Amino acid sequence: MPEPKILAALGLTPIWVRRTGPALQTDTVTQAFYPASTLVEEKHVAFNTEAMLVNTEQQPKHESFVDVNSSPISQSNTPVAELDWNTLEERVSHCTRCKLCETRTQTVFGVGDQQADWMFIGEAPGANEDKQGEPFVGQAGKLLDNMLRAIGRARGEGVYISNVIKCRPPGNRDPHPDEIAKCEPYLQRQLALIRPKLIIALGRFAAQSLLKTQASIASLRSRVHEYEGVPVIITYHPAYLLRNMPDKAKAWADLCFAQKTYQEIAS
Repeated sequence: MPEPKILAALGLTPIWVRRTGPALQTDTVTQAFYPASTLVEEKHVAFNTEAMLVNTEQQPKHESFVDVNSSPISQSNTPVAELDWNTLEERVSHCTRCKLCETRTQTVFGVGDQQADWMFIGEAPGANEDKQGEPFVGQAGKLLDNMLRAIGRARGEGVYISNVIKCRPPGNRDPHPDEIAKCEPYLQRQLALIRPKLIIALGRFAAQSLLKTQASIASLRSRVHEYEGVPVIITYHPAYLLRNMPDKAKAWADLCFAQKTYQEIAS
């Protein structure tokens, strides 16, 4: 054991305590600096409070943990229309603008070439997309990839894939109007940054949301529309085609029409 003079110089005093009752109650500072496992059962060395207590007024205060939804990025006053790509993606990942944030597993921002000429836009993430954080996975995603290969394209190569909204609606229901309105600025900013030459709207809901119409998909096909100044071609959603195989021929005709339209734009 150290000599008393040494202990005194360090500001420590040996205190011998015989444990005859409940475990000793150490003060808050002792608990903060030394784990309970380091305390000796038969004797304890206590701090000389006058010499060793930390002056908390002079110490920097530690910030408490906060929920991700209250992060500086999610609460920033910077308009969505002024965000760069990385900040936009981060803003979306923390978004709480509508109640879908309460039921999602994660947001689904989009995937592909950030300088793509073609942008495919679907309705909303499904269960698989909600788990993996990527749009159009599962059987519908495989069919979309096959459709892309058929026109000489591929996911991530001159193509960007996204959805009208970034969170999965519970039970895969149609998104509500307020959910679309809260999420649309994110899609508009993606378009402004990517600057695609052509949009392919996949399915009735995506077509109606982009074009602000209640017209049927049959009446919207085979025509060139426009969203945010970009030409839009309407076709069927891959999930619909999996349930309605005969309409694959119509989807192929839509893709051929899209190819023709793109060539006219690019020339």
